[in-house]
Amino acid sequence: METALYLIPVTLGETPLDKVLPAYNREVILTIRHFIVEEVRTARRFLKKVEPSIDIDSLTFYPLNKHTAPSDITTYLHPLSEGHSMGVISEAGCPAVADPGADVVAIAQRRGLKVVPLVGPSSILLSVMGSGFNGQSFAFHGYLPIEQTDRVRMLKQLEQRAYAERQTQLFIETPYRNRRLLDEILRTCRPQTRLCIASNLTCEDEYIRTHTVKEWRRESPELDKKPCIFLLYKD
Repeated sequence: METALYLIPVTLGETPLDKVLPAYNREVILTIRHFIVEEVRTARRFLKKVEPSIDIDSLTFYPLNKHTAPSDITTYLHPLSEGHSMGVISEAGCPAVADPGADVVAIAQRRGLKVVPLVGPSSILLSVMGSGFNGQSFAFHGYLPIEQTDRVRMLKQLEQRAYAERQTQLFIETPYRNRRLLDEILRTCRPQTRLCIASNLTCEDEYIRTHTVKEWRRESPELDKKPCIFLLYKD
């Protein structure tokens, strides 16, 4: 297999691997001994799920998260430079998309090292697909501001962009604050604005529903402790 930095998707929840990941991903994983990961424990568990007989202790893990010093990141690709393939593993979904893995991919690109993204689930793309909103033009904004005044201002800006540019607007929240964010959306946005809520995509309790804000005010989905993505679009 060609030496490269392989971007390895993982499941979005406790979903069977063969439901969302190609068999080829397993072939690639079993050739790699060096992994750049967002969380070592989660990555080790995922690799054991891919192949129970894998010798985890023979592998090398390089943590890449908000606590990683930039000076450390620049050294992570030494094995790749020496001819050894490496893998990047996120906490969930596709690495380097709304994920710190993008930092090491940028370094690899600057150094002219080969980068290979593998196929796997992305909550961003899956939610756009299932929303019924514009899939030609959309923007993902990550987390909205925590401070209420700033969050309301941002929601109004995103709603305005959805109308003015006919662009789908996506954002997320920490699971335990989902309800608060939804209440804020329902108070702030126009009654006719369309809102899609997608939760636990690809999982057994997957939920994806699109209504107007006015219609959502009559419905109260259970969102606590569930990873959700919210999408706004024009009426």
